Formats: sequence, C-alpha cells, structure tokens
Amino acid sequence: MYCPFCQAEDTKVIDSRLVTDGSQIRRRRSCEVCHSRFTTFETPDLALPRVIKSNGERQPFNGSKLKKGMLRALEKRPLSIEEIDIVFGKILKEIRVRGVREIKSIEIGEIMMNALKEVDTVAYVRFASVYRDFQDIKDFSEEISSLSKEKPKSKKSKKR
Repeated sequence: MYCPFCQAEDTKVIDSRLVTDGSQIRRRRSCEVCHSRFTTFETPDLALPRVIKSNGERQPFNGSKLKKGMLRALEKRPLSIEEIDIVFGKILKEIRVRGVREIKSIEIGEIMMNALKEVDTVAYVRFASVYRDFQDIKDFSEEISSLSKEKPKSKKSKKR
C-alpha cells in the first residue's frame, strides 16, 4: 500500500485486528521511507445490488450517500463512531444477504429505518420525516405514537 503522506510504496503492517463483528480488519501501518503511521481497513469486496429509484432509473449502489443520510439523522446523538459503523455494517450486510442483483430504493430506506429504530428513536424519527415526507406536526405525532405503542426496550442510564 502506498504511504498517504509521501506516496512511497514501502509500507509495512505493524498490527492487525478484527473490527466490529469480524467482517473487517483494521491494519496499523508504518511507512519505511518517512516513518509516518496510518490505519487502513480491509473489507471483503462483495458486490452490492444496483438501486432502482422511484422513477425507475437504475443506479450503482452508493454507500457514501447512504451513510451520509444516516449520519445526518444521527447528528448530535449519543452514538460513538464505532457504534455508527456497526449499525452501518449491519445495514450493508442485510442488503447483501438478500442476494439480489437489484433492490428498490424504498427497500433500502426501510432497512435504514429499522436499523435506526433499534439504536436511536430520535434518529429514526428524523430519518422517517424526510424519507416519508412528513408534511405537518400530525405526521410526527402519529409516528411517535406508533413508537410509544411498541414494546419499550431497556434504556441505558445517562451519566450526569
């Protein structure tokens, strides 16, 4: 791997560890030329399906676009970067596990909403408000009421 600092070809792996659920390897590297250190992540290159948009257009899957939407919903929420990466990995895994060559964007949105609902209901409502195009406060109220009716999960205690 090329050094991101000096572009030298000679880098060596100092440490390798499994990350999250074992689907990724974190490698700590050192440049033999400039002695800078950096981290890389290795994941299997599994093909993701093409996305069928609501207008029928087909596009290649864009993970960065999906993650951007997820990060916007989780903005200023109490999840660590590691927790966010785990949730994002689960979303990608669920999409891959379906084993389809094409997937509708609406299905991806539902997968995202289900994942957000499990980790942060505020982020879920934020995402749902854009995804389902809430028009007024009544739409928010109905969604929150439906969340309240679901079985409450154990909550982490907040430190003050």
